[in-house]
Amino acid sequence: MKQFYQNYEKRNGEPKFSTKTSPKEQPALLELFTDGIKDIYWAENHLVKNLPKMIAASTSKALAAGISDHLEETKTHVTRLEQVFELLGEKVQAQKCDAMEGLGKEGEAIIESTEAGTATRDVGIILASQKVEHYEIATYGGLHQLAITLGLDEVAEILALTLAEEKAADEKLTEVAESDVNYTAATEE
Repeated sequence: MKQFYQNYEKRNGEPKFSTKTSPKEQPALLELFTDGIKDIYWAENHLVKNLPKMIAASTSKALAAGISDHLEETKTHVTRLEQVFELLGEKVQAQKCDAMEGLGKEGEAIIESTEAGTATRDVGIILASQKVEHYEIATYGGLHQLAITLGLDEVAEILALTLAEEKAADEKLTEVAESDVNYTAATEE
């Protein structure tokens, strides 16, 4: 197992997360977990800034309302992650999430490449939003399991709440797409 962590992610010839010999230093798995929390914290803050653009670009009232509701949840997710930092005894710190940055750029490109006021743009917004939700579901699911493994029960509970909300947001986007938006877009020229 030690060899696994030593080879986990080499940067400049040194592993980013390696097992420690001093009991005062964090174990590699906790360090990896904390790194993941910093990453998703950046991602959630990035969404707080980007979701209003998606709301403004939406034509469907149901889509705009769904994204608006999720924006409020996302603000709560940021607050919960700050609680996680506190429980871990860590300083609140964001670490740039390249994946979320890329997903945000993809969403902006969809808005730029589709005609305003069309259901086709709404379909694109739904697709981009679901990619974000799936990334968050994967991240929170993995972090939740790591918290359980590390015996961080209170942290695991917090992450489970957010995971459930991310799954519900994904389901809501599917409902909006299936109830009207996809069919309307299919009739547009």
